[in-house]
Amino acid sequence: MIDIQILRNDIELAKEKLLNRGFDLDIATFQSLENVRKELQVKTQELQEKRNSISKEIGIAKSKNENIDLLMKSVNAISDDLKAGESELFELQEKINQFMLNIPNIPHDSTPIGKSEDDNKVLKTVGELRKFNFKVKDHVDIGTQHGLNFDLGAKLSGARFVVIEGKLAKLHRAIAQYMLDTHTDKHGYKECYTPYLVNSETLIGTGQLPKFEADLFSLSHNESKLYLIPTSEVTLTNFVRDEVVKQSDLPIKLTAHTPCFRSEAGSYGKDTRGMIRQHQFDKVEMVQIVHPDKSYEALDEMVSHAEFILTSLELPYRLLSLCTGDMGFGAAKTFDLEVWLPSQNMYREISSISNCEAFQARRLKARFKSDDGKNIFVHTLNGSGLAVGRTLVAVIENYQNEDGSITIPKALARYMGDIERI
Repeated sequence: MIDIQILRNDIELAKEKLLNRGFDLDIATFQSLENVRKELQVKTQELQEKRNSISKEIGIAKSKNENIDLLMKSVNAISDDLKAGESELFELQEKINQFMLNIPNIPHDSTPIGKSEDDNKVLKTVGELRKFNFKVKDHVDIGTQHGLNFDLGAKLSGARFVVIEGKLAKLHRAIAQYMLDTHTDKHGYKECYTPYLVNSETLIGTGQLPKFEADLFSLSHNESKLYLIPTSEVTLTNFVRDEVVKQSDLPIKLTAHTPCFRSEAGSYGKDTRGMIRQHQFDKVEMVQIVHPDKSYEALDEMVSHAEFILTSLELPYRLLSLCTGDMGFGAAKTFDLEVWLPSQNMYREISSISNCEAFQARRLKARFKSDDGKNIFVHTLNGSGLAVGRTLVAVIENYQNEDGSITIPKALARYMGDIERI
């Protein structure tokens, strides 16, 4: 969540910045809650001071062997009022907390101002687009003959699921393995295996709850509720929840290959053909937990790590800086990588890399001990390195041949038994 002091000190500026990302901050509600909080805190403080004063009188009276019945009656009455006030203050703090949990992050000053993806800023375009001397097919038509089975996916689960068989399944696995090996061996991330089911506290920590519950799959379990992870950003970032890490342990760099589960609420009718928008897909995630002074340096580093995968696979792509209206809820700054899909004659998102600054850390209570002994919130960053299914789509389409075969990218050859084509 954002720093509440920002709202207390300059709420009009906060409202202006949040409007840039399409969020209308309810100033009246916040100020009403704050006014009651201040009144309750003043009342509580006065009661505490009064109780302390009477307690001193009781001590003096006892030392003089004086009757303290009336004083005890007064202090007990004050204690009862104090408990009631503290309970009321606790309930109010919970209301303020719920209010704060629904406010998105304030964009970094360098983030382009805009309303939608049309206002994103293209920073660079990398790689030459392949010139085909035959009619280009999409990944569905090519993949179907090699083991991409949407009918079986629909039979087993429903729409937006797929079964991958044979050598294409091996290629899918090879892509994920190559990404993991690159990020661990070359980029310094620690590989992790994490749960695919998490509790609500975990999703509150990274910002999916309470605002985006409709985007999640969930199930009941022993009178509690568990959620399927939408990304391993959720689990990896929560490693530091309720922790005070050593400053010397920063940066913490984590990666994981997991399935991701998304209900795609509100996306019905979009990308219904193929693997672009599925309820279940695989992703290799990168997470960094860093010193606040290093987070934008880490952001650039993570972008370069995702770019390395694309360049080594020789896939054309472009880099964008997302505008305020197109960023995710918890992000202060986001870069997107879009890969070229020849069948669509356009670039499509394959990675999103974000600096959340201290937004998630406040929800997580994730801190480090500074040199002067203070507990300071860490900064958290996350990004795809990359989405495995979309990378498979890009490989199928960019490496297709006229006879329907798929050439194996050189970087993946050793994972495919050195075969040249599927």
